[in-house]
Amino acid sequence: METDKILVTGSNGQLGSEIRAMASVMPRFNFLFHDVDTLDITDLKSLTAFFEKHRPNYIVNCAAFTAVDKAETDIEKAYLINDKAVENLAKIAIQFNARIIHGSTDYVFDGINHRPYIETDATNPVSVYGKSKLAGERHLEKLENAIIIRTAWLYSSFGNNFAKTVIHLGKERQELRMICDQVGTPTYAADLSNAIVQIIIKSVENTNGFIPGIYHYSNEGACSWYDFASEIISQCDISCKVFPIETKDYPTPAIRPPYSVFNKSKIKTTFDIEIPWWKDSLKICLKLL
Repeated sequence: METDKILVTGSNGQLGSEIRAMASVMPRFNFLFHDVDTLDITDLKSLTAFFEKHRPNYIVNCAAFTAVDKAETDIEKAYLINDKAVENLAKIAIQFNARIIHGSTDYVFDGINHRPYIETDATNPVSVYGKSKLAGERHLEKLENAIIIRTAWLYSSFGNNFAKTVIHLGKERQELRMICDQVGTPTYAADLSNAIVQIIIKSVENTNGFIPGIYHYSNEGACSWYDFASEIISQCDISCKVFPIETKDYPTPAIRPPYSVFNKSKIKTTFDIEIPWWKDSLKICLKLL
């Protein structure tokens, strides 16, 4: 039996690194891990040459320009990676009959909802990052072999993220001020990578198991950045005090959605996925740190 080949792009990021950590216990798959230094997905020519040689059955696109504030000035680069590269992957997926799972974001919404967002809610990004990510989604949403997974507040034991920053600053300072009026859900990248691999396993075992469309995934529960930071400080037993501030007290170049909690019913029922509570997952990640 031929092993299914899975190309993971953006493999040095948080999500790609978590999939790489899982790969060692998944001998049934042949994972091909690539980042910009070994495969430039913004270049259709080299992408085509790669596929002609390796013929992956699946693409898991973890590549993204995620510097939200920087995107406001580096618009061209944000669109190149979040839009143009995704268009290239869409073309490749069609040409080589590959299935694609693509990571998107809560920033496609404006955040003025007062109930958890479902996949069919109207998008209205308010930042360059959100707009570029939505443009990327557009290339895939009509494809019969594409799954888009929107996620939010990603953290991991790999790469740079909010959890690591809070630990670092908490040890350095006596007090931290964190935003209390932006509400969402932290997502442990290891949980998301596990969900992605589960989807691939289901679709390999059952030809009809790959159900295209847009899905929402974050951990269970909801909190503010202030709650998230307080929980990190508490679990790490750091003596630093955390104080709540409002968004208006901490202006940033990019506007953030004030509310981006997801309804995850669709991904849970479609793929029979269990999602852990954010505090439980945080505990697991902090042990690794």
